[in-house]
Amino acid sequence: MPTSANLSPHAYDAWYHSARGAWMGEVEAEALLRQGSITQGTRVLDVGSGSGWFSRRFSAAGARVVGVDRDHAMLVYARASDAAISWVQADMGCLPFPDKHFDVVSAVTSLCFAVKEDSALREMLRTARHSVVLGLLHRRSLLYARKQGRGAYAGAHWHTRAEVVLLLKDCREIASYTIETRLFWPGGPRLGRWLETVPGLARHFGGFMLVTLHLAGIK
Repeated sequence: MPTSANLSPHAYDAWYHSARGAWMGEVEAEALLRQGSITQGTRVLDVGSGSGWFSRRFSAAGARVVGVDRDHAMLVYARASDAAISWVQADMGCLPFPDKHFDVVSAVTSLCFAVKEDSALREMLRTARHSVVLGLLHRRSLLYARKQGRGAYAGAHWHTRAEVVLLLKDCREIASYTIETRLFWPGGPRLGRWLETVPGLARHFGGFMLVTLHLAGIK
């Protein structure tokens, strides 16, 4: 799971075509689709959409997707890759959409680069109707031990569960939330797939932290 913040759009998408990248990407995408209940007709805002890899996965599941990113080069690439998705240039701290405009708002590692993550999270909560699904980098993982702040992960904040709980503490819009992880093994898919089935490893010590926020006040 590289971060689009430190890779060109071509390099970011190319990584997901490698054996390791394809395996990790599918694990992440499946988890996001399941936890966000993203299916046919779901209105999804993908915040920090980068090259559009996850936006396209949501769209392939039948969702109506808007991808938003502040990087012009990423948006040019994303538009060329899928013209059916709406692509908007904006900062995650000030999303140009009405309240509760989307069923689901997603952010895959983009919150890890937010200067004011609390402000960015509040904008996601404001624009979501049902849920917000976050993909974060998990500090208590083998991936962190290997990569930390190097390469494509330079400048990223790696979260612990305690930090996430603290971040969510004062968000009254949230009725409930879940925190789990995936991708214990940061290497290749052969060993990685097997380790995902070992009880406790992937769900507690995986490098990809999946945070699902269910919102209050929706009937």
